[in-house]
Amino acid sequence: MPAPIRIGLLNDMADAPPAPGDMGEWIERELAHVRKAGRLSADVELVRAYGLGLPEGSAAAIKRAFAELDAADVVLIVGPAIGDNALIATPLAERAQVPTLNWAGAERARGEWMFHLQVGSHEDESLVIARHLAAQGARRLAVAYDKSPIGERHLAFLADEAALLGQEIAATEWLFPLATEAEPEVAQLLAAAPDAVVYLGLGLSAPAVAQALTARGWSGPRIMNSAGLRGYRGDFARVIDGWDYVDMIADDNRTLAALLQAADLPQRGRLAAAKGHDLGRLVAEALARSSEPTRAGVRQGLERIKWLPAAEGAEGTLLGFGIQDRGALHGRYLIVRRWQNGESIEVDRG
Repeated sequence: MPAPIRIGLLNDMADAPPAPGDMGEWIERELAHVRKAGRLSADVELVRAYGLGLPEGSAAAIKRAFAELDAADVVLIVGPAIGDNALIATPLAERAQVPTLNWAGAERARGEWMFHLQVGSHEDESLVIARHLAAQGARRLAVAYDKSPIGERHLAFLADEAALLGQEIAATEWLFPLATEAEPEVAQLLAAAPDAVVYLGLGLSAPAVAQALTARGWSGPRIMNSAGLRGYRGDFARVIDGWDYVDMIADDNRTLAALLQAADLPQRGRLAAAKGHDLGRLVAEALARSSEPTRAGVRQGLERIKWLPAAEGAEGTLLGFGIQDRGALHGRYLIVRRWQNGESIEVDRG
C-alpha cells in the first residue's frame, strides 16, 4: 500500500493545540470533492506544526515549526496566516524547496516556492482606503499605524496613493502592535484637524485607537485595513462600531452564497467559509493536477490551477497561479464594509 501524501499545516497563532486558524477541516472537505470526481486516489495525511509567531510570539517559533514540517517530508506546507510570519517563512521555503501556500496579506511573501492566497493586502488595501476616502471628500488624513512591517508597508502605500489623489497625510502616530492604550497618539492625530482617521496594522492595537476616538467624540470618517476582519469574532465589532474597513466578502458572490447554503452556515461565518473554501480548493487542486506526489510535482500542480471561481471577493473573482504568478486571487477581491450594530454592511467596491 503506497504511503499517504503528507501535507503540512503551519499554525502561527499558537504554540500548541487547540489553536485558531486550523484549516484542516476545509482542506479535507475540498479533498473529498476531488476524490469523489475520481481525480485523486491517494490517501492524504495532514501533519500539524505550531509556532506562535509575531507579534505575540517570535520569528524563532516560525522557523522551528517550518523545520519540523520540512523534516516530516511533507510535499506542501500551508501557512503561515500572518503577514510578518509569511515574510519569515518565504526564504525558508526557497531554501528547502518545498511548495508553501501562505494565506496572509504580504505581497512580498512570494517566490519560486512560496505561493500566496491574499487575505487582505499590505499594498492594495491602502489604495482602496485612499480612494474610498477621496470619494467622501476627505483630503487631510491622520494615520495611526503599527510599528511593524505590516503597519509600515500599509502606510507607505497609503502615502503614495494619497499623493496621487491630492490628499495630505496631515499626521501619523505609531503604536506598538500590542498596545492597549492610545490616548496620547489619538490626541496628536486630532490636533492636526484631519478630515478622516485611518488605522493600519494587525488589529490588536485597533481597539485602543477606536476607544480613544470615541472618548474624544470623533464622529468623522474612520477606516481601517483588513484588521477589521477581527470583528467576525469576539467583541471586536462592538468596539469598532461605525468604522469602515477592508474585507474579502462581497454580497453578490455566488460561489460564497452556494457554499453557505450547502454547508448550512450562518452569515456570521462567511469570512471563515470563504477563506477555508479558497485555501482548501487550492490545496486539493494542486494535488489533483500534480504529475507526481513530490515537492516539485505539487509546485507544478499549483501552477496549473487556472480560473476557478473564488468565494472571496466580488462575483467574478478568480483563483489560480501560473509560471511566476504566485498571487492566487485575480479581480476585485477587496471590498469596503462597515461594522454597524454588530453587522458587517457593504459600502463600497473601491
